[in-house]
Amino acid sequence: MHFYQVIIGSEILNRRREDRHFDFLSAELLRRGEKLHASFIIEDDENLIREVFQLVKNDPDGVMFSFGGIGSTPDDLTRKIAADIFTGKPLKLHEEAKSRIVSQFGDDAFPHRIHMAELPENASLLDNPVNNVPGFSLQGRWFFVPGFPKMAHPMVKHALDTLLPENRPLYRRTLTALTSENDLIEIMQKVPKNMELSSLPAFCADKRIAVISLAGRDRREVDRWIERFKEYMHKRHIDYKDGDRHDDPDLCDSHD
Repeated sequence: MHFYQVIIGSEILNRRREDRHFDFLSAELLRRGEKLHASFIIEDDENLIREVFQLVKNDPDGVMFSFGGIGSTPDDLTRKIAADIFTGKPLKLHEEAKSRIVSQFGDDAFPHRIHMAELPENASLLDNPVNNVPGFSLQGRWFFVPGFPKMAHPMVKHALDTLLPENRPLYRRTLTALTSENDLIEIMQKVPKNMELSSLPAFCADKRIAVISLAGRDRREVDRWIERFKEYMHKRHIDYKDGDRHDDPDLCDSHD
């Protein structure tokens, strides 16, 4: 699965509000052995929202969490655009969503709040633990939640528990090579595609170093490949240290 995050809100881009969704979703995915494929923070612009939603829809492996824009004010555009892009049909009154909104607000549900019950056809509801106004999902792949973290984050957690019930964090090994990452490209090119390889260059005093990280679901395979890296460096007289040591002053002093 390719996980996309779309955070909709001009108030974040103009710094009237601080984003709290990126850190939350990226951490929740990592806990389950997954990661974000892409994350967007976009303003309340209809054409831009359409383009981003269409991009996600075009990915057959895409799973999207969209934050914001499902309320009843004029700048809340997400529900209608979601209906257009993901169903090709107009919004439709969702009776259960209507019942929840009326139960929560009574007469004050009319004439505006009730519009939040107008959802894309065949939408499934996401429970809102704060005020009972639901988010919604489509085809079990595209999830639409409010911009308020207290409402949105429990919805996302429940969705992830359903999507990834058995997933666990990836097993990861990291080392710091006291050389330029350019000297390690040959061995890096041999790492299997099913493993996650990360090479982060850094400077240690005036010396180049590279932090190499390998991760995967097979612990033995990760251990085997980290040993191959060590053997490769040993043969070429390249020093290394276990772990990410890029900001370790003692390492830089010893490497001078």
